[in-house]
Amino acid sequence: MVKNKTDERTMLWQQKIYQAAEGIRHRVMEHTIKNNGGYLSQACSAAEIFATLYLNVLNMEMPEKPLMPGSFLGVPGADNPNHLTGTSFHGVKAPEYDRFFLSPTHYSLVLYAALIEAGRMAAGGLAEFNKDGSVVEMIGADHSPGMEIMTGSLGQGISQAAGIAMGRKLKKEAGRVVVFLSDGECQSGQFWEAVQAMSYHKLDNMLAYVDINGYQCDGKTATVMNIEPFDKRLESFGVRVFRIDGHDVEALAALGKLKPDGRPTFILCDTDPCRGVDILKNRIPKLHYVRFNNEEERNLYRTVFQEMVDITRRGGK
Repeated sequence: MVKNKTDERTMLWQQKIYQAAEGIRHRVMEHTIKNNGGYLSQACSAAEIFATLYLNVLNMEMPEKPLMPGSFLGVPGADNPNHLTGTSFHGVKAPEYDRFFLSPTHYSLVLYAALIEAGRMAAGGLAEFNKDGSVVEMIGADHSPGMEIMTGSLGQGISQAAGIAMGRKLKKEAGRVVVFLSDGECQSGQFWEAVQAMSYHKLDNMLAYVDINGYQCDGKTATVMNIEPFDKRLESFGVRVFRIDGHDVEALAALGKLKPDGRPTFILCDTDPCRGVDILKNRIPKLHYVRFNNEEERNLYRTVFQEMVDITRRGGK
């Protein structure tokens, strides 16, 4: 009887994460239809990763209630004391807490949806997306919800995170630096320079999740610049590497709790960029950004979305 109760508790946390992942896809798809554009395939591939991070892996303070994003208060500088970063959605910074960094900021819409599903951002905040004066930007910056640095060009995010991780290690802070990356940005030279530095300085307080969905702006990652065998290449730099199904929340969560062993840890997540939204397969290999060609196509996506919502209401049956 005790074993059954334990199994039930285990299933509860798993189900909560899967439901949050489904919620992320729904929110991003609804937004894409409403605004005639959005980074939908990124939500399909990375929903379980974001949901697992926010509901299971990241050790961060929880806000007292979901926060509503404020207005943009200007760029950082000595003459602007009002400048704020988006870290309030992660709670206070403290030595014992993790810090999370989104490297590919075209995933910002997915991050915002994840913050809502995790109870950190008010659902109404998504309505501020990409409006003049709003911090809820399409390409998120240091002032956007859930962010504290401007990662700029792809490959810069992990470099900045590595510098912060080194600082935390020198200060002997217990909190980790957790980074989310996309496979396309791992083609850049700056990425590999960062990995080399992370390994050399033994930044075992760094944990990187990489969404390997196989596609980027110009089509298939393998035909733009093949990085496979990605795991073997990373291992040759002296980091700890695991490769898993990126939709398996048990694996995502378990690897997020590994004890450090003197090396940075990379979790390579093989994912499906059409997961849960099969209609996207008609767009392969152009999956980077969804914009509808005409109202007929948009209505088709509306029909598919309504079917998804109806299935969820029926309990997935």
